[in-house]
Amino acid sequence: MRILIALGGNALLKRAESLSAAHQQAAIDTVAESLAAIVQAGHHLIITHGSGPQVGLLALQSAAGPVESALPLDVLDAESQGWLGSAIELALRNALPAGTEIVTMLTQIAVAADDPAFTSPSKPIGPIYAEADARILAASHGWSVAADGVGWRRVVASPLPVDIVERRSIARLVKAGALIICGGGGGIPVTRDAASRWHGVEAVIDKDASSALLARMLGADLLVILTDVAGVFMGYGTPCARLIRAANPAVLAAHAAEFHAGSMGPKVDAACDFAGHTGKRAMIGALDELAAVIEGLAGTRIASCEPALVFATTPVVNVPQMKIP
Repeated sequence: MRILIALGGNALLKRAESLSAAHQQAAIDTVAESLAAIVQAGHHLIITHGSGPQVGLLALQSAAGPVESALPLDVLDAESQGWLGSAIELALRNALPAGTEIVTMLTQIAVAADDPAFTSPSKPIGPIYAEADARILAASHGWSVAADGVGWRRVVASPLPVDIVERRSIARLVKAGALIICGGGGGIPVTRDAASRWHGVEAVIDKDASSALLARMLGADLLVILTDVAGVFMGYGTPCARLIRAANPAVLAAHAAEFHAGSMGPKVDAACDFAGHTGKRAMIGALDELAAVIEGLAGTRIASCEPALVFATTPVVNVPQMKIP
């Protein structure tokens, strides 16, 4: 199968673990072993990845320097895309047979200049803070902040992806059989001005939305969105949490208010978009259950052939709760 696997930024680093280069590479080395097993089973992968924690760290570092050297978000998006793409490629080269063709491509994603997201920041990036600390940082740096689980984080504009600038180049590499790492962090947001000149814009595109668009454009047989929880839950974070094992995209979309905009909401939207437009299957599940998720034996399966919502018959234990580090 041709499978697009979208790696969540938090799936690439354990919660509350410091975001050092060593920790990041160690986490990615573990991820690469799972990905390599899927490749060696005969599947053709396209890999995308999130970068919320990473781009947030780069933004903090940028803000700590002289004001005139502070970098805009599109530049930080490119930096995090290069950092994580290189780390994933390095790990895959070590995990796969010599000669495996692996290509990391910096990817620009077109967005609409008048997208309402630019006036309503909603995408969480960077570390989790206590509310008081978040408000102090917001005041000193001119940030927008919002609650994210039990903590607070910086939030930035997250416009919808309209087009993938390098889509033809990516398609040619996929057709040639290369393993592609692209669309990192949702892509580098760009837009055209009245003179048709491209410009970077201050935003972070949701990785799952751009992954669904890319999966559709490339004719992927399966979209897999990986995170650090077992799948999509109704009542997540409560004693009544129930894992959804299967769902019809239209039915699941009708429950959109159940899923937090800063975490599971975009994943559900992307999976429903892919499944609804293509008639193919999308999966949301845990990184450490990748093989079972691909087989449909773990995680949440979203497909038009599903009649409604199907819940797990046994409770899921150890559902992680977000904590302030």
